[in-house]
Amino acid sequence: MIVPMLVCQDAAQEIEFCKTVFGATEQSRRSAPDGHVIHATLLIHQSLFMVHDDSPHLGSRPPLPDGSSPVVNYLYCDDVDATIARALASGATLLMPAADQFWGDRVGRIMDPAHHVWNIASRVAAAGQG
Repeated sequence: MIVPMLVCQDAAQEIEFCKTVFGATEQSRRSAPDGHVIHATLLIHQSLFMVHDDSPHLGSRPPLPDGSSPVVNYLYCDDVDATIARALASGATLLMPAADQFWGDRVGRIMDPAHHVWNIASRVAAAGQG
């Protein structure tokens, strides 16, 4: 199992974004006395991921705000267009409008307010196609 960890400048904001836009459920959260998120675990459908604030001692940094993240999260959902609309209403930036792709997915790309890049997808090809 691979469990992604999203490093953020404001992990609490990222957690709320993921809950609102993707229907994530918060499984756990540990916060520092100053309120920074040391570690949180969230679940989208059956997929677990972690979120935490920037921690200089770990050497992990949040992505740059230009959409050039070396990691893209690929999220399957029931309705790409509705999910992207919720993301945009919650402060995301549209990087690629949703379109049907030759491999059988309908895919759009956003950058969330924490600058993480997400491909939002639904399978649209009939079985045996794409």
